[in-house]
Amino acid sequence: MTDPFLVHSIGILGGTGKEGKGLAYRWAKAGYRIYIGSRSAEKAHDAAGDLMELLAGQALIQGCENVETAEKSDIIVLSVPYSAHRETLLSVKDALQGKLLVDVTVPLVPPRVARVQMPPAGSAAQEAREILGVGVEVTAAFQNISYEHLMSERAPDCDVLVTGTSPEARAETLRLVDAAGLVGWDAGPLENSVVVEGLTSVLIGINRKYGSRHAGIRITGAPHP
Repeated sequence: MTDPFLVHSIGILGGTGKEGKGLAYRWAKAGYRIYIGSRSAEKAHDAAGDLMELLAGQALIQGCENVETAEKSDIIVLSVPYSAHRETLLSVKDALQGKLLVDVTVPLVPPRVARVQMPPAGSAAQEAREILGVGVEVTAAFQNISYEHLMSERAPDCDVLVTGTSPEARAETLRLVDAAGLVGWDAGPLENSVVVEGLTSVLIGINRKYGSRHAGIRITGAPHP
């Protein structure tokens, strides 16, 4: 895995979507070099341009196709619809070897997205591990925080749970959580991602029932990390 003290670039596969752009915005503000990945180079360039304009040009953001993004980046974040999860991972598998993948994907199955429906592997993150093999560290994070929170200048009233294949991978991901101005918790091994990913469907249901757009979670009763 990349030395955490030397990490300076983050590649976001699916960075043209709302969640990916929200994370890119936060990390670009924190000083990271950001690569926005997409199957379409044109869409990636447009998304990077939108973020640069939003940040008044005071950032390092470049749009690339997914494979180039994976090759150039120290850490890769996957933020795609579940329907594109396997295909995207297979396309960048070789470029990810020896790196850390932070999987933000949630296995939502339309139209019943408020119902928890997990894949045979247990979770999207566990599926990513099966596809990529042991040469890639995998963590799961950011599934339960909304785009509205990410784009707000206020401190989000929402915590981030991080699961992963090793304590070192989780610690490195928690540094990214902190850099994004969020509160993160080490939630244990990657197998626990089934709970974290499943919470997203629960939160969608709460949003619908109570007229909200950004329900989140907060850990209580434990010392603040």
